[in-house]
Amino acid sequence: MSKKNNYMIKLGKKAKIASKRLESADLKLKNSILEKYLGYLKRDKKKILKENDKDILYTKSKKNNFAVLNRLKIDSYKIEQMRESIYEIIKFKDPIGKILFSTKRPNGLVVKKISIPIGVIGIIYESRPNVTADVAALCFKSSNAVILKGGSEAFNTNKILSDLFRKAIKNKNFDENCVQFIKNRNRSTVDYLLSNMKEYIDIIIPRGGKNLVQKVQTKSVIPTIGHLEGICHVYVNSESNLNMAIKVLKNSKMRNTTICGAAETLLIDSKCLKTHSKPLLDSLNKMGCKIIGEKILQKYYKGNFTIAKEEDWKTEYLHSTISVKVVDGVNDAIDHINKYGTNHTDTIITKNKKIAKKFVMGVKSSIAAHNASTQFADGGELGFGAEIGISTNKMPPRGPVGLEQLTTYKYILKGNGQVRN
Repeated sequence: MSKKNNYMIKLGKKAKIASKRLESADLKLKNSILEKYLGYLKRDKKKILKENDKDILYTKSKKNNFAVLNRLKIDSYKIEQMRESIYEIIKFKDPIGKILFSTKRPNGLVVKKISIPIGVIGIIYESRPNVTADVAALCFKSSNAVILKGGSEAFNTNKILSDLFRKAIKNKNFDENCVQFIKNRNRSTVDYLLSNMKEYIDIIIPRGGKNLVQKVQTKSVIPTIGHLEGICHVYVNSESNLNMAIKVLKNSKMRNTTICGAAETLLIDSKCLKTHSKPLLDSLNKMGCKIIGEKILQKYYKGNFTIAKEEDWKTEYLHSTISVKVVDGVNDAIDHINKYGTNHTDTIITKNKKIAKKFVMGVKSSIAAHNASTQFADGGELGFGAEIGISTNKMPPRGPVGLEQLTTYKYILKGNGQVRN
């Protein structure tokens, strides 16, 4: 066995042992460790920012694009956001040991469904250092050990954030191997983790771009949770309030163009093309958003835009660009989304409740919205606390993956001598 592979196996064995200990950790202990971590993040803020500066310089030397640098950069405000996310996690009840279902059979047999930890979770992610703090806290609170493999661009920031978490655990005389960070930039460690560590890791969660997630889902012999892309849609129905449509569209696209919940395609109903297209597109143009639209728009919109190609409906831009498609009613909108979308987040703007219901039930999205921004595709915004990401899997968990979604369950039967006939 090579030195690198031996290192990975040691991580796996340590995580497995730690996960067993975590199963019996009570809420008071888990919260006290998270509170200690909060203190370390505040105390060592300057050290964290110094490590992040190293990552910024490294990433610039690799000539990465704006989206990568934007996700990578942290400041005092973002560190405070990390702390707020963890504080929210502390406030949540223990997700372990909850009675999810209980019934008593005619023969007196009591059946209970109880939430339990998954075990060991492997997280493979890119760019955003806040993921390190968020997922470590979520996994720990849900009594799961975690092995973190961050992107090479955020290596130094991820390392100090995970080291501080381990220090918080050790301070409370618990097993610091509940949280482990793979301390190298070697991509081959990911291949080994995916193909050779099924004995030690129970589930893999990739968080990053399409290439990363596709690689993980293709190569992993371990079950995965995640999504490939966030091609999200805003459908402006003919019965929409124009001012509301403009407000929701601007937020869905431009609030943060680099997140998976950012809108990438605008669908305009043909019945309101004459009245809605110009103000909608003008509102984006004024914010510096590039428009890529169908040729029919030239009849109603005289601003600058590029003629769309088939490929544009399949593109996650992750910057200030949006594709614009004209659709003939709600059924056409649903068909387009289900053909080109990625089952992430899609919204309809309309005053018609019947049409809205048809839309939210018809699209295959893991999150379907009515008169609300696609950028609510975030666990914190939905009241679930910090999240590991969005899952577009058909099987659960689906949508934001937060504390509750990092558990599984078992059935417990309690009898008084019952036997089966």
